[in-house]
Amino acid sequence: MALEMKVPSPGESITEVEIAEWLVEDGDYVEKDQPIAEVDSDKATLELPAEASGIITLKAEEGDAVAVGEVVCLIDTEAEKPGGGDDKKEAKEEKEESKGDASDKKDKDKAKAKTQEPSKSSTPSQEQDSHAKGSPSPAAKKILDEKGVDTKDVEGSGKDGRITKEDAVQAKASMGSPGKGKRGESKKKMSMLRRKVASRLVSVKNDTAMLTTFNEVDMQPIFNLRKKYKEEFKDKHGVSLGFMSFFTLAVVRALDQYPGVNSMIDGDHQVSFDYKDISIAVSGPKGLMVPVIRNAENLSFRGVEDEVKRLATKARDGKITVDEMTGGTFTITNGGVFGSMLSTPIINPPQSAILGMHNIVERPVAIDGHVEIRPIMYVALSYDHRIIDGKESVGFLVAIKEAIENPEELLMDNDVKRALEL
Repeated sequence: MALEMKVPSPGESITEVEIAEWLVEDGDYVEKDQPIAEVDSDKATLELPAEASGIITLKAEEGDAVAVGEVVCLIDTEAEKPGGGDDKKEAKEEKEESKGDASDKKDKDKAKAKTQEPSKSSTPSQEQDSHAKGSPSPAAKKILDEKGVDTKDVEGSGKDGRITKEDAVQAKASMGSPGKGKRGESKKKMSMLRRKVASRLVSVKNDTAMLTTFNEVDMQPIFNLRKKYKEEFKDKHGVSLGFMSFFTLAVVRALDQYPGVNSMIDGDHQVSFDYKDISIAVSGPKGLMVPVIRNAENLSFRGVEDEVKRLATKARDGKITVDEMTGGTFTITNGGVFGSMLSTPIINPPQSAILGMHNIVERPVAIDGHVEIRPIMYVALSYDHRIIDGKESVGFLVAIKEAIENPEELLMDNDVKRALEL
């Protein structure tokens, strides 16, 4: 009996997917629930598990776009699991090895026959051509090739303008003339997810009045807290006390103060939210993923760190679901993990703003009239000016700065151990 495997619906509004990669070959025996393919939608890359055990027959090629509900493979559930797989593999390897030996012998025979062919004497006209004006001697040609110098760029001083060895030694590659090197190129189709991301980014640039405002944050207070409590925090909760929990809770506080930033445009209406679903940008194997921390306003430092770890791990392993990346009212992206000093992050539609974190660098700053070295991070807020005014955007970013530079009072209510659940 042949079981027809159809493309399941990966999420609401998704009508087709693309076969990113088959993990099995046509005619393989597969076990039930074994991953047989990776499929791309415009929101995520998902694994397609076998619905039964049996011999598989593929009905779609890698790169094919297939509609949800379309048959992509057949599984013969009555087929028995083949035995003697190791023997067949060894026989195949031996056959390929013998082929290789025969091929090597054939090549050697050809080479031997070639060396035994009588060399053809050069005719007088050929000898004359080989010494034509501007042609290099064998030694000169070797030197010019090594230098990457074209013979036409060298003026010969020998008889009839012949390029001598001395001419080649003195020759210099002309400025801008290309030397020898690889000049290959490759071409591959972008995944459906990457194409969708590209389309959305272009849409944001064209359809929003996006502006970016910047500020700098002194990270020393966060450094001090982490140095003092990070080991105790990790021992008790099993997760690290990272920067993301401080910034997420700082964003929650700032969104309370500036609710317009926690809004989006729907036609002629402004939709505001009384909850804070914070999207966090994560680099995955298939590109940028943006999983969502739901109701971040209800989470503690431990709760945020747990969610960040869980979602980031699933995204990097390619196991994130569409539901876990759907929604979100505000986004945080951290280019600092890649060494970015400053950037203008692009809004994650249909949201109206995104916070960009960057790398932390020790810089001289003025503190109470004295110059001190402090770990400084530049932060950026990109926002849609159609719905967020300059006063709101600047005030929001200042609120982030205030919370990060005074976390004990503004994020921990002056009780660090209680806030960290220690």
